[in-house]
Amino acid sequence: MNETLSPEDVQMVLAQIGEANRAFARRYAGDSPRRQPVHTVYGGAQVFASDTASKLGALARRSLDTYAPGAREFARVLGFAEELAERIFERVVSKLEREPVEDFRIDFEDGYGNRPDSEEDGHAESTAVEVAKGLAEGTLPPSIGLRIKPFTEELKRRAIRTLDLFLTALVRKTGGRIPDNFVVTLPKVTVPDHAAALAQVLELLERHLGLSERTLPFEIMVETPQAVLDESGSASLLRLVGASRGRCIAAHFGTYDYTASLNITAAYQTMTHPACDFAKSVMQVALAGTGVWISDGSTNVLPVPPHRPSAGRPALDVRQIEENRTAVHAAWKLHYDHVRHSLAHGFYQGWDLHPAQLPTRYAALYAFFLEGLDSAAARLKNFVSKAGQATLVGEIFDDAATGQGLLNHFLRAWSCGAITEAEAVEKSGLTPDELRGRSFVRILMSRRS
Repeated sequence: MNETLSPEDVQMVLAQIGEANRAFARRYAGDSPRRQPVHTVYGGAQVFASDTASKLGALARRSLDTYAPGAREFARVLGFAEELAERIFERVVSKLEREPVEDFRIDFEDGYGNRPDSEEDGHAESTAVEVAKGLAEGTLPPSIGLRIKPFTEELKRRAIRTLDLFLTALVRKTGGRIPDNFVVTLPKVTVPDHAAALAQVLELLERHLGLSERTLPFEIMVETPQAVLDESGSASLLRLVGASRGRCIAAHFGTYDYTASLNITAAYQTMTHPACDFAKSVMQVALAGTGVWISDGSTNVLPVPPHRPSAGRPALDVRQIEENRTAVHAAWKLHYDHVRHSLAHGFYQGWDLHPAQLPTRYAALYAFFLEGLDSAAARLKNFVSKAGQATLVGEIFDDAATGQGLLNHFLRAWSCGAITEAEAVEKSGLTPDELRGRSFVRILMSRRS
């Protein structure tokens, strides 16, 4: 056969494509293999203690025992399938006892407020002592960190001082040990310079405190229009993340600051508002494939009973008890629906603000993954058996791109506790090593060989 292009012509073009492909691979390295928490629980620094996570779990369990002590009632309140009621309820209870909080953020911002410098200085050091104690006693959640104040002109010095005092005290107490999955949260980011400045501060702290390089990652909060679109109308997030020098591991959406900045009135400031969905879609598209996690916001209608016993009235009457139940159930249902909305839109992490939201967080996760488990199992098994060729199961047509999505369903279901490892292996038809490898392409290549 005769060819027009010379080998040198072809090699020149291939070299250009190769360099572009390598640059793309560096920027879009794929999903992080680390375990992403399903939520971040925020609590004011002034009340943090080494055993906060277990205390929150006990409060969550008490709320469940009080307002939905049985599986069927819990399913009825939230609206998930009755045939899943026992399994979901049992796993929610187990989770609250075993690992009630997956990620906790010691808050020096909205949940803390503006206090005298001497008071914040004291809390910066006292929380470090509590973290060190929890680290020694094994009472910390799997992930933990602190949210500092924003890098605005008024608060930037205060933010850096709090971070410095906290880390200095922590390193002194632990002998240089930092908790696993520790992260710093920077709120109200508006310009790449904010991310660059925090990266520089963390780099300096590592150097002066004798910590290994990149021990201290951070995450940014998307709470302003400027964090979504810049002055030219381009998506801002890649520039914000790029300015972090590889330290930014997550972007968290802030529902209420964001909607307020758009002049949306308080009654409509919810995480399901179309303005929020737009911003989160931009986040999702901008960060897809980068390995930077995305997290949704919070539900600020809390499952708190309006009536409580007091010294003058030690017991509630029948009407008050019923009003309490109605209020908690309504707040539970709202939170459950918000979590399901996030999951359906590809946001697998969100904020929780109150211990009584923990039961509904886990119930929403478990229902979401269990409801689609059998269908995903059939499709994945059929797909693997055909070694990646396009297949048809029922009315759902799968191609190669879908395989990773099906695998991700099992990985996230397993990670959050909706299913056990044994169930993941049985349902998926994969080996534990194949599941842990997290790559559908590698599974197919291995099985073909």
